[in-house]
Amino acid sequence: MNKPYLALFSAIVAVSFASIFILSVESAPPLSIAFYRLFFTTLLIFPFVLFKKKIRKEFRNIPLSTYLIMIIIGLILAAHFALWITSLTKTSVANSVILVTAHPIIVAPISYFFLREKLSFINSIGITLSLVGVIILVWGNYGFPTIGIDTLEGNILAMLGGVAAGLYILGGRKIRKTVSILPYALVVYTVGTLMLFIICLFFNAPVYNLSLKDYQIILLMALVSGIFGHTLYNWSLEYIRASVASVFLLGEPIGSSLLAYVIPWIHQEPSIYTLIGGSIILSGIYLTARNMKEIEFL
Repeated sequence: MNKPYLALFSAIVAVSFASIFILSVESAPPLSIAFYRLFFTTLLIFPFVLFKKKIRKEFRNIPLSTYLIMIIIGLILAAHFALWITSLTKTSVANSVILVTAHPIIVAPISYFFLREKLSFINSIGITLSLVGVIILVWGNYGFPTIGIDTLEGNILAMLGGVAAGLYILGGRKIRKTVSILPYALVVYTVGTLMLFIICLFFNAPVYNLSLKDYQIILLMALVSGIFGHTLYNWSLEYIRASVASVFLLGEPIGSSLLAYVIPWIHQEPSIYTLIGGSIILSGIYLTARNMKEIEFL
């Protein structure tokens, strides 16, 4: 396995641990976790920007209109983390990660109507197939609430998190054509962090005095899933076709679900509706994403 593929595989493994880190936090509420995850990730990338003269020069040359778009993208990223991390407390890891990963079925039609990107017949089949899988997964689990922790509210939050992820990807696809990864990430992450801070204050979620263990777990999540996961993924895109990389992304819900099942203090067994609906959704995502020209994942 050459370096780009090894990096891509490592990135998917690292990202798969995100939900496990979140559920391992002892007492911090979801919004506080979301805030500190993005805050720690921002701090970790800041030195790379600070000590690179080329990057500092690029900041001065970015147009104001581009900064405004990046600010909007940062707000969308904050919404994504707030919605998805909250969903993990209200539905299973399998449901949450499958539904939030379904963003290609959102990105593809929006790209077609607003960015005039081609949508093939296979892509259309993939979107339809994924929607059928979503109906099976959500309706099946909600229709039989005795199944366990899967709830309609949790599934809806995960789907909304997927919508935010799709919009985030569309914005990133446009801006990353002219802005390199570090300036883009620093601006977007900083705006997202500030927005999550405001959200925490509005919903009375604590932004200080968390337990030391919670701080450590969230910092580890920012390092493993935020830096090694997202950064390695973006690095690999320079050498691997996005259509291939997008297929690798399907490993995240599979890996997260397996980890949630085998780790003793979580041990979530997916329902039959999650297994059937999730398999259909992942198949649809593959058909939807395999011809998409660009996939951004930060």
